[in-house]
Amino acid sequence: MRAGAGMIPRMERLLATYHITAAPQDIEARAQALALEQSVEMPEAAIMRDEIRASTLGRVQSIAARDAQTFEVTLSLAASTTGHETGQLMNMLFGNCSLQPDVRLVDVDLPPSLLAAFPGPRFGLEGIRQRLEAPERALTCTALKPQGLDVGSLAALCGTFAEAGIDIIKDDHGIANQEYSPFAARVKACQRAVRAATSRTGRRCFYAPSLSGPPDQLRAQLALAAEEGVEMVLAAPMLMGLPVFQQLAREIFPGPVLAHPALTGALGIAPPLFLGRLFRLFGADAVIFPNFGGRFSFSLEHCHALVKAAREPWSHLRPALPVPAGGMSVERVPEMIAAYGKHCMLLIGGNLLSAREALPARSREFVTAVETASRGEHR
Repeated sequence: MRAGAGMIPRMERLLATYHITAAPQDIEARAQALALEQSVEMPEAAIMRDEIRASTLGRVQSIAARDAQTFEVTLSLAASTTGHETGQLMNMLFGNCSLQPDVRLVDVDLPPSLLAAFPGPRFGLEGIRQRLEAPERALTCTALKPQGLDVGSLAALCGTFAEAGIDIIKDDHGIANQEYSPFAARVKACQRAVRAATSRTGRRCFYAPSLSGPPDQLRAQLALAAEEGVEMVLAAPMLMGLPVFQQLAREIFPGPVLAHPALTGALGIAPPLFLGRLFRLFGADAVIFPNFGGRFSFSLEHCHALVKAAREPWSHLRPALPVPAGGMSVERVPEMIAAYGKHCMLLIGGNLLSAREALPARSREFVTAVETASRGEHR
């Protein structure tokens, strides 16, 4: 059942948990203000109808101190206010309060009937494994870089990576429909190069072009990708809009969708919730996230929580494939497999491309390192 289908009982509630920075003497009033802001968005005294006060008004469920200035506040919100659709769910969880720098959204608990309105990943971790014919080991991914390369150069990189045995070759998310590498020409050339390489190696490989632009352009890009036999696409949910992403993932493109985290750091939503659970809820089959120890500031703790959220049982939703990325190297492959287990996909781009003329050998080294580390990992 797609988002928007069915009905949510009027009195069902969802729980949203926030971290709020406040003085201890102010936290109760601050929590009550947040409950109003995220529900009726007006003073309680201005509510004229008792039924709205009883059913729609947000309630403070609990307040717990985390330290002297930070409190964990859980609100109970009416599930009916979400309209059981993607944009309005996000609006009710974090719409107005995203503008308040003292508030961070950290967790969500949805009632069963609201959760049922979101089918989640169509393929997920196991579906991607099946399509790649790689049921046991960790998966490999790389990125076409840098921006500015012409179509022929990008296609040549695709051929090199596919010959080396890398599972998924994605556009860098900054590659869109620029004049030096138009989407249509790039997809045709890159897909042709991958097809030629896999016919020689006998090993499955996906090219995932990056989608961009307004809805009419996205539809045209998806139609062309399907016509060319593309089996996966890259999409940045926050760049195209979460409702557009949700429909794309569930109803438009016939293959798996790899979600990119661009702009997610601009909102005060905890990464394990945003990337691990909400992207999964909205249909992401695989989710790229910044790996610990790279060029971003994600901690090992955050990464573990994010991977757990993407893969753990959650009602009817298939597990999503976690994809650590960002400043990783081939030398760190054993460390990454030890950290995440083999049910992940490692994304290494710049470290491979830095090999320059030795790129084919470095790419094969990456594939071999992942296969070797996976054999030693029993989780």
